[in-house]
Amino acid sequence: MKLYKIKKSIIDNKGRGLYASRDIKKGTKIIDYIGKIITNKEADESDKFDNKKKIYLFNLNKKFSLDGDFSYNIAGLINHSCDNNCDYNGKGLKIWITAIKDIKKGEEITCDYGFSFDEDYKQFPCKCGSKNCCGYIVREESRWRINKKFAMKNKKVKI
Repeated sequence: MKLYKIKKSIIDNKGRGLYASRDIKKGTKIIDYIGKIITNKEADESDKFDNKKKIYLFNLNKKFSLDGDFSYNIAGLINHSCDNNCDYNGKGLKIWITAIKDIKKGEEITCDYGFSFDEDYKQFPCKCGSKNCCGYIVREESRWRINKKFAMKNKKVKI
């Protein structure tokens, strides 16, 4: 029995997401992230990865990346959350999604695939609704910068 089912997402109101079809224990491998192995040079030179649409690209090592932008990559339906219940793991040229906490049946399966702060983070608004969400799909280790930026803005407005 599959650990997930596809249904309309509560996070991405225009799209779908993966939901736990039964209770999933922390540490459980849920699904493989599949696609086409390409060189990092191909990824850098391709217009496909220009941030004007959703990007399903994982850097695997210094030489290769995994392009997961294919309809058969069901793991691509996993939505971002700043309070994620899964994480990406990999070895060699493989990536899979593993539960980082217990997930209840019916709960949306989420990962934190935030971008770095250096990128134009404003073009990636976050709608996860978690209490630690900074409003943008930015990696956890960079969220403090955005929170600090907004705190400074709010102080200037109050003065």
